[in-house]
Amino acid sequence: MKKIFIAIGALTMFACQETPKKDYVTLSGKITDQNSDSIIIRSRKYSKTIKVNADGTFSDTLKVEAGLYNFYDGGESSTIFLKNGYDLNMSLDTKAFDETIAYTGEGSENNNFLAEKSLTEEKLLDQDFSSMDLETLDATFKNIETELTTFYNSKQGLDSIITTSASKSLSPMLEGNKKYYANNIILKQEMTGKPSPVFVDYANADGSTTSLESLKGKYVYIDVWATWCAPCKAEIPALKALEKEYHDKNITFVSVSVDDDRTHGGSWDKAKADWLAMVTEEKLGGVQVMSPEGWQSDFVRDYKVNGIPRFILIDPAGNIVDPSAPRPSDSKLKELFTSLSI
Repeated sequence: MKKIFIAIGALTMFACQETPKKDYVTLSGKITDQNSDSIIIRSRKYSKTIKVNADGTFSDTLKVEAGLYNFYDGGESSTIFLKNGYDLNMSLDTKAFDETIAYTGEGSENNNFLAEKSLTEEKLLDQDFSSMDLETLDATFKNIETELTTFYNSKQGLDSIITTSASKSLSPMLEGNKKYYANNIILKQEMTGKPSPVFVDYANADGSTTSLESLKGKYVYIDVWATWCAPCKAEIPALKALEKEYHDKNITFVSVSVDDDRTHGGSWDKAKADWLAMVTEEKLGGVQVMSPEGWQSDFVRDYKVNGIPRFILIDPAGNIVDPSAPRPSDSKLKELFTSLSI
């Protein structure tokens, strides 16, 4: 009887022991219309590439510090929260990337919040701020801050890393956006309708030179960009499609590269070589020119370009229609073209 008692006691002790928490994340999922054969999970201190199968499925384990990471599928990216012990499954369709990201499994609550947060912020910030006056802009951003704060506070049970990050980043994010649009409003007030600053004999990718004056007689849509600028490169497909659609219209498309030696190993020759290589590799159309002094060129400084991409629209007489025009991917650009009978 004693032996049986001891055995039962030992069994009871074993049964009461807590199952060890796994010290890694299991991440799996399926991507519809995948952009690449792999995805990347990364932060400043961590990076891991995960293979995506031909049917869009993927699965791997990651040993991480609890925190926010960037999920990149080769075309777009999203924020994901990872913590060792999670068994997380995600699904998305690249044709509606942000709108279709969804999570199941352990850790899904935190990550579904991040997906909803991204959509909510995007919706609230998708307004025609540049057409407002400064007073209306300020009031609009105060309302956005109130709405987002209410949204964040309505979610309970989230990891403190997420709630702390959302709270800390809100004001800087909104202030950065408001400052950008305030500068646009002031820029439009100061420059719209006035003669455009010009560039003279900028090096053309075909070996010739181009001056802005030589393009008078048509509208000119200018893209100020650089080969190292991710948002600039994200606009390339839309810009190429736009150039094709308006090829026979009363408009010329010009891309002005501000690549310089500072971002190309201290060498202007390398900056130019990298620019020419991308023009060739991406089969960029329109007029491709390079600003001879990068950001410091008079044309760039006269337009007060302090962030790229920047898009500029000039009329056939050489006057400024919009010193900070909509991007190629923005439907408002075609609406503007239509209003001008382009």
